[in-house]
Amino acid sequence: MESLAAKVEPFIEAVRRGEVEIYNEFSLQHELGIFLRGVMPGWKIQFERNVGHFFSDRSSFTKREIDIVGFSDSDHELGFAFELKYPRNGQHPEQMYSFCKDIAFLEELVDAGFRRAAFLVFAEDHRYYRGSADGIYGHFRNSRPLHGIINKPTGSQGGHVEVRGTYTVEWVPVAVDFRYALVELNNGS
Repeated sequence: MESLAAKVEPFIEAVRRGEVEIYNEFSLQHELGIFLRGVMPGWKIQFERNVGHFFSDRSSFTKREIDIVGFSDSDHELGFAFELKYPRNGQHPEQMYSFCKDIAFLEELVDAGFRRAAFLVFAEDHRYYRGSADGIYGHFRNSRPLHGIINKPTGSQGGHVEVRGTYTVEWVPVAVDFRYALVELNNGS
C-alpha cells in the first residue's frame, strides 16, 4: 500500500482547488471517507469505528473510536486508520494536546496491527502554526520534534500523554491562512 500522504494528496488538491469544501471536522471526516471509498475499491472504509471491533482488549488504547478506518474483510488486513482534526473554537494549547493524544492513539493502533495510520489536521487559525514556540506550541509552530511525555498544558494537573515515535509537524498552505499538516505512521512493512 502506498503511503497515506500520497493517497490523500489528490483529496488535498481538490480542497485547494475548491472542488471539495470542508468547513469543520465532520465535513472533513465525511469528505475524506467518500474520497477514500472512490480510490480504494475493495476496502471497507468506515467512520467512528470502535477499537473493540478489531481488538478484544480495548483497555490498552488511549481512545475508543477511530475517526476513519480502512480494512479488508477478505484477508482480514487492518489497512489504515486516520485521526482527524479541524479546530474551530480556539483553545489552542488544549487542541494541540489533543493532537498529541491522537498521535499516541495511532501509535497504539499500529502496534496492535494496523499497517499504516495518519493524523490529518486542517486549520484556518494562524495561532496553530505561527507564534511563540514555548511549551507545547513549539511542536506545532517551530518544527520542534514531537516526542516523549507531553504534559497537558491547562486544566487539571497531572494529565499527560506519551508519544513514543519522533515526528515533525509541517504545515502546508492550502489557501491564505488555511493550512494542513499530516503525520504518518507505519509498522515498518
